[in-house]
Amino acid sequence: MFPTLGYNSLDLEVHTTHSEDETILAGRKFAARLHAGDVIALYGTLGAGKTEFVKGICEYFHVEDVVSSPTFTIMNQYDGMQSNGDDVKLYHVDLYRINSKREFSEIGFSECMNAPDAIKLVEWAEKANDEIPANRYTISFDLDNSDENIRHISISHQGEQVLAA
Repeated sequence: MFPTLGYNSLDLEVHTTHSEDETILAGRKFAARLHAGDVIALYGTLGAGKTEFVKGICEYFHVEDVVSSPTFTIMNQYDGMQSNGDDVKLYHVDLYRINSKREFSEIGFSECMNAPDAIKLVEWAEKANDEIPANRYTISFDLDNSDENIRHISISHQGEQVLAA
């Protein structure tokens, strides 16, 4: 079964996945719209599928490294390739263990968020509050109450979208 896609009246995309593989596939499909400079804020509880979705994004960009949650390292940088053959960096940030504004400064979060040559993927984005640029994709992951394998993934965009050339 493949992820389903729907739209509500607010142009909010809603995907439903039924396995880790489908969550990865949803990430791959979402990645087709991304460009260097984009910020993706990921929200959801432990085990909700954020990292699997990021794995799909990284697959789309041909990242050769093993993609895992940077819970202890806080930030991973991956080298990827865009569909036109150009290189692109992906920053995968996990804020789960960040507890103060000082720690944001120590990890170079602001510099990372403003890097024009990279796609930034931020797990536990709620910890960043106003540190994440207003122009971003917001993705929320909700577990289904009836089946622990089902995820509802809501995607929206705030700010100006860059249109593909």
